[in-house]
Amino acid sequence: MRTSMLVMAALISAACIAPAYAAAPKSGAENKSQQSKHDYWTTSHSSTSQGSVTVDGKEIRYQAVAGTLILKNDKSQPAASMFYVAYFKRGVSNPATRPITFFYNGGPGSSSVWLHMGAFGPRRIVTTPAPDHTPAAPYQLVNNHYSLLNVTDEVFIDAPATGFSRILPDGKDKNFFGIDQDGKAFADFITQFLSKYNRWNSPKYLFGESYGTTRNAVLSWDLENDKNIDLNGVIMLSTILSFDTSIDGPAMNPGVNLPYVLGLPTYAATSWYHKQLPSQTQDLSLSALLEQVESFATGDYASALAQGNALRESQKLAIAQKLNLYTGLSTAYLMRADLRVSGGEYEQQLMLHDFETTGRLDTRFLGPSMDPLAKQSYYDPQSAAISSAYVSAFNWYTDNVLKFGAGHYYRPVYYGHMHWSFKNRAPFTGFPQFSPNVMLNLAAAMKYNPDLKVMVNGGYYDLATPFYAAQYQFEQLPIPPAVQKNISFHWYPSGHMVYVHLPSLEKLHANVTKFIEQTDNVG
Repeated sequence: MRTSMLVMAALISAACIAPAYAAAPKSGAENKSQQSKHDYWTTSHSSTSQGSVTVDGKEIRYQAVAGTLILKNDKSQPAASMFYVAYFKRGVSNPATRPITFFYNGGPGSSSVWLHMGAFGPRRIVTTPAPDHTPAAPYQLVNNHYSLLNVTDEVFIDAPATGFSRILPDGKDKNFFGIDQDGKAFADFITQFLSKYNRWNSPKYLFGESYGTTRNAVLSWDLENDKNIDLNGVIMLSTILSFDTSIDGPAMNPGVNLPYVLGLPTYAATSWYHKQLPSQTQDLSLSALLEQVESFATGDYASALAQGNALRESQKLAIAQKLNLYTGLSTAYLMRADLRVSGGEYEQQLMLHDFETTGRLDTRFLGPSMDPLAKQSYYDPQSAAISSAYVSAFNWYTDNVLKFGAGHYYRPVYYGHMHWSFKNRAPFTGFPQFSPNVMLNLAAAMKYNPDLKVMVNGGYYDLATPFYAAQYQFEQLPIPPAVQKNISFHWYPSGHMVYVHLPSLEKLHANVTKFIEQTDNVG
């Protein structure tokens, strides 16, 4: 039961969860009538175009390459075709030493369309600000003033079976659908890419969002230990390393109260944003409120939860009244919930008086409750609000601008047939972990390369990967103090997809630019 809950939580932790799409055929088991479709992917091919983008008032001319690289099985047969879009700044005196950053989203089972179209590609999709739903097509693509081409070349990668990436007939799903298998596939892709484009001497960065941060931890160790590639930096956006901290369905893992403790600051921030708190807490600034909540969460609240059924009724009532101050949920509801409210339950309850549900990926968003009598929310209004815009715009962009993939299906997400293995064989342990936790992988990478810098970014209104849970996980990494200093934190008044809030995207761009400039070792 515990493992099932964790798997479910991971599968819905993509950087963006699109509306339900028809499940694509199982990658490695399509019938012979589909062979012609496979033939398109069994060899590497690409399309090259040119463009320009203006960042910080300066025009940057670039070359775009949309293509595939082939990963082979142990018999040297094509096993997977991995799609990428690379942007190389033109006119660089020494391209071989220019920084290069590899981007990917999460899921597992998500393509990189979200980071590509929403954050750092040279073109950005325009969506309606929270809490509203973006109107249907036509959509608008604009110059992205926040592209990172000002400091790094960019490579957006689709995981096997997502986007235009495919698992081929001579490949097997089980060799790609798993924590360790996925890390190996990305490590093989990156080494092949570095050779193809002569980028071995470039400063190298990983940028992962959501499950992409889980991938970051595994991949950083795989690259350094197996491929002898030291990284300059690893950038995390909306982090989850230990799935025991997930606020998705923690009631299925009784006795582990940490998710409630670490999720409470996000509940407080959300209730404050929607003006649902009692006046004595609503009138505080967000920073002052969070300072109080974090102290209460790790103190009296954590202590009360740890007592379980031994907690006296009077003590339970006192904690419920305090939770009311920080969440706006009624004391009676909190008592019935035994002081433990999951993310889905909070999303359903906070605005129920208006028959509305808050977002999960971004709790600033609101949408009509599917069932006002339900215990928890049935959908994510944030995902519903923007996913169509991203997917439609990217399909138009690849066909008309990048000139790649015409007539082929781009899979924004691939959940229908994905059976993901969460068994991670952490470094030096000798046995697989059954509860997903890649903190040991990242710790090993940071100790193996004590100069490795890690940048952690997150949104206050993210209930998929709460910011306080991310901070907790990094503060618990088993690394010495000298290495702990290599970690920096940045929080934004946005959600899981920090970049859908333009002021936050502007700050994110500035912070990542500074991070790369300070770590690229270029004279």
